[in-house]
Amino acid sequence: MPLLGILRLVKYTQREAFFMALKLTVTKVKAREILDSRGNPTVEAEVTVETETTGKKTCARAAVPSGASTGQFEAVELRDGGSRYGGAGVAKAVKNVNGKIAKALLGKNVMRQRGIDERMLALDGTENKAKLGANATLSVSLASAKAAAKALKMPLYRYLGGVGADSIPVPMMNILNGGAHSDNNVDIQEFMILPLGAPGIREGVRWCTEVYHTLKSLLKERKLSTAVGDEGGFAPNLATDEEAIEIILEAIRLAGYTTGEGKDFMISLDVAASEWKMKGKQAGDTAEASGEPEESQDSKEGDDEVKYCLPKKQKVYTSKELILHWEKMIRKYPIYSIEDPLDEEDWNGWKELTERIGEKVILVGDDLFVTNVKRLRKGIKMGCANAILIKPNQIGTLSETVDAIRLAKKWGYLTIMSHRSGETEDTTIADLSVGLGTELIKTGAPCRAERTAKYNQLMRIEESLG
Repeated sequence: MPLLGILRLVKYTQREAFFMALKLTVTKVKAREILDSRGNPTVEAEVTVETETTGKKTCARAAVPSGASTGQFEAVELRDGGSRYGGAGVAKAVKNVNGKIAKALLGKNVMRQRGIDERMLALDGTENKAKLGANATLSVSLASAKAAAKALKMPLYRYLGGVGADSIPVPMMNILNGGAHSDNNVDIQEFMILPLGAPGIREGVRWCTEVYHTLKSLLKERKLSTAVGDEGGFAPNLATDEEAIEIILEAIRLAGYTTGEGKDFMISLDVAASEWKMKGKQAGDTAEASGEPEESQDSKEGDDEVKYCLPKKQKVYTSKELILHWEKMIRKYPIYSIEDPLDEEDWNGWKELTERIGEKVILVGDDLFVTNVKRLRKGIKMGCANAILIKPNQIGTLSETVDAIRLAKKWGYLTIMSHRSGETEDTTIADLSVGLGTELIKTGAPCRAERTAKYNQLMRIEESLG
């Protein structure tokens, strides 16, 4: 039986003794500045540990991703400012790892992950990692876990999940991009396909890849762009967001698959509606009508109702009108989930939306929750959303990521592990997804090496599980 499986069967005091017997001491912590998939700097950390009983040293590394569409409540991604890399350098975060963090962690036992993370949290001393940077703390947190797993000759997913790590998440492949992820005229940020009928990840990846290439052929036939966005999805100019769904459904059908509940595929949307929220003076303008006045007469109640403007189409909605729009969409199309359909602070709108369609579709909080247990608790209390997107770099440590997943599962929220638009070849989230038992994973299209690396790792894990 794997180590953590054994540990779950023994009493706390026995487990503590077992940990001490297997002490893995941090002997070196080092970070460097590397590039992510968008050509921006990010942090990569290496943690070296020494097995106390044998003196053997083991080193593991982890790289941190970066988002394009980010929630205002995410932990701070520390950037340098100034002229270097256009202000996007991470030399300050690297310095924090090589200096303050390294000094604080030398001699610590990486088998005590929470202790490692709490030491960094105390060193930072802020609510949002503003002092050290979440990019600094997360790189070390993940590298510490990977070093422990490697020293114990265990896959990371097994080290994290023990015998319970026995299922592979369903992929949510982003095959058509809009919003902040591309320069086209499509406002919804991501259009994803889910191979819910596939028997496993290997077949699911094959199904999605066949649909992806069929979609490329369709776009070529229509003389539309087949250039790809940050996450590998195509980014054509289309008349409406609905046209994007229609062409994806056609690609699924032409590839030989079916759509709908209980069939091969369903569709998911990442709206990123916080990018649409009208602010200040802009919110007081009525601008263009939403096009749905017959159903929105009661939506004018309250002067403080949130308003939205689709930045590319310049179409305006009130919160209630946007809720009605999503209701229409799920009636018309085989939509499995909608991520961030409303703004991160539109709590009343989220509550109403969840009450109206939460039994019919998965409503995913990304910017709403930012992998933060405080915001998740508020959402649970208010009845907002029924799923949470898990992005470790939103919170800054592995332990806090685990806490968010545990709380979500306790209250019946679906959990979705996620990449960011600026990724690296690091495949840690694949192991996290399996080890921590998230039901789904988002990691882009079957295109671009930083995306396919995660799918390839999931296929290896599936093979190892037998």
